[in-house]
Amino acid sequence: MLLHLLFLCFLCFLCFLCFFNLATTSELCFGSTCNGDFQTIRFPFRIENQQPKSCGYPGFDLTCHSTGQPLLHLPFSGEFIVEYIDYQNQEIWVNDPNNCLPRKILSLMLFGSPFETKNSEDFTFFNCSGSDEIPYDFNLNPISCLSGLSYTVFASASPIVNEILSSRCVLVKTVSVPNSGLFPWDLRNDLRLVWKKPNCRKCESNGGVCGIKPNSTNEILCKYSTQTRRGMPRGARYAVSIGVGVPASMCILGFLCCFCARVRSSTRGRNSSIEAHWVISSRPTLMGLDGPTIDSYPKIVLGESLRLPRPNDNICPICLSEYRPKETVKSIPQCQHFFHQDCIDEWLRLNASCPVCRMPPLIKSPPSDSSFQHPPSFANLSNL
Repeated sequence: MLLHLLFLCFLCFLCFLCFFNLATTSELCFGSTCNGDFQTIRFPFRIENQQPKSCGYPGFDLTCHSTGQPLLHLPFSGEFIVEYIDYQNQEIWVNDPNNCLPRKILSLMLFGSPFETKNSEDFTFFNCSGSDEIPYDFNLNPISCLSGLSYTVFASASPIVNEILSSRCVLVKTVSVPNSGLFPWDLRNDLRLVWKKPNCRKCESNGGVCGIKPNSTNEILCKYSTQTRRGMPRGARYAVSIGVGVPASMCILGFLCCFCARVRSSTRGRNSSIEAHWVISSRPTLMGLDGPTIDSYPKIVLGESLRLPRPNDNICPICLSEYRPKETVKSIPQCQHFFHQDCIDEWLRLNASCPVCRMPPLIKSPPSDSSFQHPPSFANLSNL
């Protein structure tokens, strides 16, 4: 019965913990950052080893660069420094961590990533060898990180400039470069990429934050907001859930433990009382001996040899300790069993029988000291 109660208490506590966990799971995804200067990283992005996988969407994992900025990995284009994330418009601005974005653009491929270009412009790269042949009047800026001592690399989106350069330089490659489409753009600006899935525009515009719905496969839920329906901040909600939930769980656990302990104690008390009643009622009531009778029992001080009338009597049957020289021992005259004086005196005050053989002692008062004779076996034991 007691084991059943304990098991039931344990199940109740587990159920409470599961409920508390489900109630607060959506609150466990917090924003993070590689350093204190950059904007907060949150869903659909997550920083590896800092935020759980459930706090990000597949393909949006970031790492931290040595400069302290977030780093985005594109499967076929390598690593890009994250300069800014526009969560509401679902745009990310990236650049080259080695400060040579044109080199990254020449091999840019977005295949295999959740990102694509919103607006793009075709740039043609040229390798020009003769400095006298370079048309500087078109305000072209040489790409220094791609150029060498004997050649200079240019890139232009102008059809007219490209036609002139094609007659004087070697065409390297024409690539489609993502840009904002709002102002004249060159290759020194950040690349702007967009994502369509997960679609959190509506949630973000309403002041919420997207997240993955619990127990689903990448199903999106607008689970956070900067203010709750009643105006409580998200941080305050989390603090309340922790401040109330944890003490509540501890109180419930303590209540269950106390309840089980009381049930166990009452059961044990009933059993012990029944047993005690049976034992008391099944045997005669014995009272201890009076002080003069106990004091009259023979006692000796052991010598160095520890010799007693019985060779095997070297341990006190009451305290189970070996006798030592100079210790006082006492015997019961009727059965000649030996004990430490303190041990047998305490025993005889409560029990009128030998603790070894249960032989009852003589109830009548012992003779006076003048007429009392020790048994022959005690003679000269104190001098041994």
